[in-house]
Amino acid sequence: MFMYYISMMFLSSAALKRMLNFNAPPLKNTTAEPVWKVLIYDRFGQDIISPLLSVKELRDMGITLHLLLHSDRDPIPDVPAIYFVMPTEENTDRICQDLRNQLYESYYLNFISAISRSKLEDIASAALAANAVNQVTKVFDQYLNFITLEDDMFILCNQNKEHISYHAINKPDIMDTDMEAIMDTIVDSLFCFFVTLGAVPIIRCPRGNAAEMVAVKLDKKLRENLRDARNSLFTGDTMGTGQFSFQRPLFVLADRNLDLATPLHHTWTYQALIHDVLDFHLNRVSVEESQGSEASPAGARPKKKNKKSYDLTGADKFWQKHKGSPFPEVAEAVQEELDTYRAQEDEVKHLKSIMGLEGEDDGAISMLSDNTAKLTSAVSSLPELLEKKRLIDLHTNVATAVLDHIKSRKLDVYFEYEEKLMSKSTLDKSLLDIISDPDAGTAEDKMRLFLIYYITSQQPPSEADLEQYKKALVDAGCGLSSLNYIKQWKAFTKMAATPANYGSSGVKPMGLFSRVMNTGSQFVMEGVKNLVLKQHNLPVTRILDNLMEIKSNPETDDYRYFDPKMLRGSESSIPRNKNPFQEAIVFVVGGGNYIEYQNLVDYTKARQGKRVLYGCSELFNAGQFMKQLSQLGQK
Repeated sequence: MFMYYISMMFLSSAALKRMLNFNAPPLKNTTAEPVWKVLIYDRFGQDIISPLLSVKELRDMGITLHLLLHSDRDPIPDVPAIYFVMPTEENTDRICQDLRNQLYESYYLNFISAISRSKLEDIASAALAANAVNQVTKVFDQYLNFITLEDDMFILCNQNKEHISYHAINKPDIMDTDMEAIMDTIVDSLFCFFVTLGAVPIIRCPRGNAAEMVAVKLDKKLRENLRDARNSLFTGDTMGTGQFSFQRPLFVLADRNLDLATPLHHTWTYQALIHDVLDFHLNRVSVEESQGSEASPAGARPKKKNKKSYDLTGADKFWQKHKGSPFPEVAEAVQEELDTYRAQEDEVKHLKSIMGLEGEDDGAISMLSDNTAKLTSAVSSLPELLEKKRLIDLHTNVATAVLDHIKSRKLDVYFEYEEKLMSKSTLDKSLLDIISDPDAGTAEDKMRLFLIYYITSQQPPSEADLEQYKKALVDAGCGLSSLNYIKQWKAFTKMAATPANYGSSGVKPMGLFSRVMNTGSQFVMEGVKNLVLKQHNLPVTRILDNLMEIKSNPETDDYRYFDPKMLRGSESSIPRNKNPFQEAIVFVVGGGNYIEYQNLVDYTKARQGKRVLYGCSELFNAGQFMKQLSQLGQK
């Protein structure tokens, strides 16, 4: 059976390229110069474009200048302008002002999400008043109000994400109207996602939480759009791309409250570690450059560290191959790449010196006779070598920065201990010892560990034990407000449902490192445990598996079922579909993380022909999630 591979990266960037070509399909292999134009975006538009198109790609499409809508922009009267902005009051006012000031030759207005009739009328009357009706060439709703980070991962937004955060949804004093607004924001983005995907899903969700509210609203919105045959976004030419095989995708909505331990968990795979310990944001990581090892003279101000940013993209083959690998494997792979690179570089140098061409220019080289074929090929592979060198340097720097954190905070110890807690294995040392050890981790590391213990324990600790833990945590510098919230949460979920099950332990210690320990290595891994992961399913993955394979399980048996294509919205939890699904999208309302994403990727790899996409309302690391829990605990 032929499976069509849906890549969200491909679909989203294709939509953007079409927009940048004045909403016409870009012509393949034409030698013609592109039409030069300017791109005007707001912060939302910038966040959507930046993981998908590089500055070079924008230039290749004729974008000479890209500017923020709310910056001071000079008139460029003979150039068309493409706008890519949210349909907010503030943005439409600024567009009207641009029309009055006659900034550009023509205006292509693209709204990230559908614009309301009244705002459209405002723009029309401003165009009339400015005598610019003919210049407003096109107005489009792009339905791109989500950010694609990977082929199989998306988030809703990065700007204003606090409006739809876990904290915002779970505030005890939230007003119904605020909750409605949050749900509408989430549903608007999900609707855009399915329009871009070109498919109407079958929706499943648990009962009685925010995920259910999203499901009800999304079902209604999809249903209304399908009914309006003339303006439906799911019919006709938009569907001609055949994104899907024979089956519609399954859309599983999960609620973050289903599992609060995973987002706090210390992790061991490359991408998730980078997100946990470094500044990693919309596929760009910032690393502080180490400034040599010479000490500053006594009393001198410490040197300011330089920050260096790197993009970790699909074009980086090393990243694609290793972002889900355990860290020790990554360190070993970087070292291997470095060794091969050095060997190739030496070969080029060696060839040059044999031929007495040290320092000659490449032109002289290529004129030499036949026996230089070898050298010519070596020289022509130089650009490739340089790119390879750039990626090796990038990963050496990033992996070294991660390793510094692992060593200084004993993250391997935390990871292994938490895995044991989550899988209810026997523990080799007491929790109190780790909390009280001044060398093991930061106050936040200790608090994360304790919260995981508290969340996963069948029986909460006795009051006396709890007091002892609290004292040790306070002595280690921890604030306890996140624990206050988790206590309330646990009391509430105990009434509502069974605690999450985290599967059997995923860690085998393999002794210390072999290859990386050799003296020539870039990475001094002494004392770091070489932990190898076993595949085990986290709660979100397990729920997906039940629903995708149509397994009966008390955990998911009463999940609601919505099919927006059914004329009457008959409510049932009985799936009409008896065949397992081939494609599914899991979306976590309240925020997600790279640990869950990686777990789903590993789950999918083991199943031929299945495709799973992961989405979440925001992407946070443990530190950012802890802040939200603390705020909730202070209320």
